Amino acid sequence: KNTGKAQCWGSPYCGGACGAVDFAGITDVYSTEWAFMALDKNTGRAQYWGSSRNGGSCSDLDFAGVTDIYSTGSTFMALNKNTGKAQCWGSSRAVGSCSTLDFSGVTDVYS
Repeated sequence: KNTGKAQCWGSPYCGGACGAVDFAGITDVYSTEWAFMALDKNTGRAQYWGSSRNGGSCSDLDFAGVTDIYSTGSTFMALNKNTGKAQCWGSSRAVGSCSTLDFSGVTDVYS
């Protein structure tokens, strides 16, 4: 459990290959239908794998302070409930941009 290793199966295109992911320190794992994200909420470090067009690419995002992650079939949203700031990524057809939205005071998000 604390080795930082995991086993994944299924199509590599949809996240079935995670051999290169180091799960040491990971506090949570999230998924879309096509991709996965492993997050260490203590440090804000994230790793992702699967379809880069459907949520499997978030290297340019900063997850420091993120309190919650939400997902749909092909998109993710990272929310800091303390500041109301959100970041969205995934399918360009479905995600849109949420960076200009203010989520201050939001207690629940449904996806």
